[in-house]
Parts: sequence; C-alpha cells; structure tokens
Amino acid sequence: MSNIETVLRFIDAMQANEKEGILAFFDDESVFNNIPMGAVKGAEGVWSVLGPLHETALSVEYVIHHIAQSADGIVLTERTDRYHLEDRVAEFPVMGAFQVEGNIIRRWTDYFDMAQCLEQMPPGTELPSTG
Repeated sequence: MSNIETVLRFIDAMQANEKEGILAFFDDESVFNNIPMGAVKGAEGVWSVLGPLHETALSVEYVIHHIAQSADGIVLTERTDRYHLEDRVAEFPVMGAFQVEGNIIRRWTDYFDMAQCLEQMPPGTELPSTG
C-alpha cells in the first residue's frame, strides 16, 4: 500500500468518526503536531486533541482538494475539514503533512487558523491546549 493510500484510509477513518479506527493509524512513537495547539505523542495524545471535536460532532467530513507525495514519501494534503455540529457546520481550511511508516502515521503536522476555527465553534467552546 502506498503512503497516499494509507493517508486516504486514515481520512476515511476520520470521517467514520470512530475512535478505535482512527487510533489504529498511530502507535506510542507517533507525533501529531497541530501547529496552533502544539505537539502530542502517542495514540492517546492524538485523541486528546481530536477527541473534543470528534465526540461533539454529529459527523465529520474531510474534503481533499489536493494530495501529493514528495520524493521522500511525505504525503501533503490541502483540505477542508468540516465538523457537523448540532446547530452549525464548522469548516476549516487545512494544510497537512504525513510521514508514514508501513501502515502507521509516524508524524502528522496540520496547519490551520485557530482564530477562524474558534469563530465557528459554539459559544464557550475551548479546544485543548497542548503547547
């Protein structure tokens, strides 16, 4: 399986919004650096960042606009992440980079505008701080 195929399978798991399926792509050495929020390590660290939104969302949609693989195997995604909440759809443009080793995401870095994210969330919503 190519690195792009692994990332696409991961995105399918994100859209299925099922914790175990999402975390199957990470191990104790995996790092998720959600740039405005800081880096976490390990599958449970990843869930500490993803969980608050995924547990609140009625559904999750990742719309991929572009996906490419560099010569060294890094997968780049330009996408829009949509979280369908009870009273709104929160939508964020995101640029992501995935370093894949086998079927494990070794390093995942996402870049997005935190202010834009928070503007779309219900009043009083706080996203976890990892930094």
